[in-house]
Amino acid sequence: MTISSMTGYGTAAANISGMDITVEIKSVNHRYFEYTSKLPRSFLFLDERLKNLLQEKIARGKVECFVQIDLLGEEQTQVVLNAPLVKGYLEAFTRLAQENNLKNDITVSDFTKISDIFTVKRHALDEEMVWSSVALVARDALKSFLAMRAKEGGKLKKDILRRCSDILNHVAYIEERSPLTIAEYNERLVRRIKELTGDARIDEQRLLTEAAIFADKIAVAEETVRIRSHISQLHDMLESGEAVGRKLDFLIQEINREANTIGSKAQDVEISRRVIDIKSDIEKIREQVQNIE
Repeated sequence: MTISSMTGYGTAAANISGMDITVEIKSVNHRYFEYTSKLPRSFLFLDERLKNLLQEKIARGKVECFVQIDLLGEEQTQVVLNAPLVKGYLEAFTRLAQENNLKNDITVSDFTKISDIFTVKRHALDEEMVWSSVALVARDALKSFLAMRAKEGGKLKKDILRRCSDILNHVAYIEERSPLTIAEYNERLVRRIKELTGDARIDEQRLLTEAAIFADKIAVAEETVRIRSHISQLHDMLESGEAVGRKLDFLIQEINREANTIGSKAQDVEISRRVIDIKSDIEKIREQVQNIE
C-alpha cells in the first residue's frame, strides 16, 4: 500500500458540449482539509459540487481548484443594441451641434464609448449539463493530482522506513551495551575502593548491592521495548493506505519521549551518542510526517 503526500498538482482539459474546459488542482500542507476555488462568475454554481468531489478523495491539505470555461459558438451569446438609447443620444448630439453652431461629426465609434449601448445576453445554461461536463474534466485532473501525491508519498515512506531501521539499529546497540556498563561500573567501583583502602578486604555483598542499585538506575529495557513497539505500529500505519499523518505525528512524539528517557538514564558516553543519533532520526521523520496526508 502507498501513502500520500499533501503536496500535489494535477490538470486536465477537454472540449465537451460546446465548452473548452480546463481544471487545475494543487495543494500544500495543512492540518485539515481547506478548499478554495477560482471560477468564472457565471459558473459559481459549480463551486460546492467541486468541493464535495475533491473532498471524497482528499483528507488533508490546503487545496486550490482553478476552473476555466470558454463557451464556443455564436449561439451561446447575443449582443443586443439598445436602439432607443442610441436614437436619444443621436438626437441630443444633433441638437447640441445645431444650437451651438458646431460641426456634427458623430461617428459609430463614438457610441462605443457610451455605457449601456450594447447588452451581452447569454442563453440560459443547463446547469446539470455543465456540471456533468466539468465533472468529467475535474475527475481527470483529480486522477493526475492523486497520482503525483502517491508518488511523493512513496518517497516519504521509503525515507521514513530507512530512518526507522537506523533507529532500531541504535536501539539494538543500546540493549547490547547497557549490561556491559554495569560490569564496567563494578570494575571502576572495585578499583576506586582499592585506591581508597589499599589492600583492605572488599565487602562483596555491599558491592553487589551497589551494582544492583546502579543497574536499576540505568535500566532502559522498558523504553527500548516501547520504541520497538511504536516503530512496529508506524510500519503498520504506513502500510494501511489510509490518511495517517496525524496519527504518525502522535506516534513520533511517543518515540521521542522514550528516547529522552533513555538519554536521561544514560551513564555511558557511547549510549549517549546513540541517543543523539536516534533523536536526529526522529526529527527527520517528524519533518517528513508533516508532509503526509
